Amino acid sequence: MADPRTADSKALKALANPLRQRILELLAASGPATSTTLAERLGVTSGGTSYNLRVLAENGFVEELPERARGRERWWRAVPHDVRLPPEAERDDPAKAAIGELHRLWLAGDTELYERFERERPRLGEWADAIPYSRGAITVTLDELGDFFEAYLALLRRYQRPADETPEGARRVETRMLAFPAPGGEGAGQD
Repeated sequence: MADPRTADSKALKALANPLRQRILELLAASGPATSTTLAERLGVTSGGTSYNLRVLAENGFVEELPERARGRERWWRAVPHDVRLPPEAERDDPAKAAIGELHRLWLAGDTELYERFERERPRLGEWADAIPYSRGAITVTLDELGDFFEAYLALLRRYQRPADETPEGARRVETRMLAFPAPGGEGAGQD
């Protein structure tokens, strides 16, 4: 995983676009692709994917692979990134709008991804029951919550590896971690 960086308004706006999110998801899941290949898989024009790939590249989320290019064909790959959202107090109005849209896109995308899993589940064999699921709550300080999140990321990094180091029988598994203060001021230690 890359070093953390706090996204500015420009990068947030680049991410807060449904097509760009789908492009990033495809590149992360399937590996490098051309604009034409992405357009075919996403059901859009290659001009649309080309433009959006350039926007993502300007913000460091994708990069060209010149060694794979043939003629006018350009190959792109997702750049590993650890993008952090700026603190609430540091967000300008465009950043707030982009973050709101990003959260909606991520939640909708995660729901859609899980629903696809459920539809494909009957064909997954021994992987059909591979869905560790946990819901809970913790009572922590802000610093402890930060530590908790960093520990989660460290655990992810422990299992992330290049394709050529993937053991036989392994497959991509989607992971998500969401933590937020309980609504209504519920819990211990309220101000």
